Amino acid sequence: MKKEQVLSKLRECGLVAVVRAKDAADAMRIAQACIEGGCAGIELTYTTPGVNAIIEKMAKEYDNTDFIIGAGTVMDSETARMAILSGAQYVVSPYFNSDTVRICNRYRVACMPGAMSIAEVVAGMEAGADIIKVFPGELFGPQILKSIHGPIPQAELMPTGGVSLNNVEEWIKAGAVAVGAGGSLTAGAKTGDYAKITDTARRFVEKIQSARSLG
Repeated sequence: MKKEQVLSKLRECGLVAVVRAKDAADAMRIAQACIEGGCAGIELTYTTPGVNAIIEKMAKEYDNTDFIIGAGTVMDSETARMAILSGAQYVVSPYFNSDTVRICNRYRVACMPGAMSIAEVVAGMEAGADIIKVFPGELFGPQILKSIHGPIPQAELMPTGGVSLNNVEEWIKAGAVAVGAGGSLTAGAKTGDYAKITDTARRFVEKIQSARSLG
């Protein structure tokens, strides 16, 4: 799938599931539960043991579908290349690193570096990032998106951290092109309640679509 198609599907759904797990089996079950709930973006993080193999397996399994497998917590360009060679269709970082963005652009893979300031947002955009991950979102709240869009209306922003069912509509109305959700989405895994994850994912997607329809 071409980069533009990947970005289009992520924007359309509006939800990226941040999957942090204790092992490969747990990561797969969390990811599949999110997919069953209609979450198009699965972000398999490098805090999970053996994540390259998980990315490779899921990328093959969901190839040519509406579900996009990406890599998260990518700290440097070396890790980004490993993720891309494993089949990751997008790369998410907690901070801006120009070498990571550069290698993603070399392979034409969507890149979403983290930013906490106007300067970092602009640096990411100038380097060629596709979407800027506003992180950690809980430090700012939805108002930060309006503040950024004041001087930089063209910035595509994806808040991550602190996004929940209680506030996701506020984030979307504030201008988020998509949101990243971790613990608030995948909490059911702690008790083995993967059906809860599926239900939560479905409710996230519904709220995102509802917020968009209301403008």
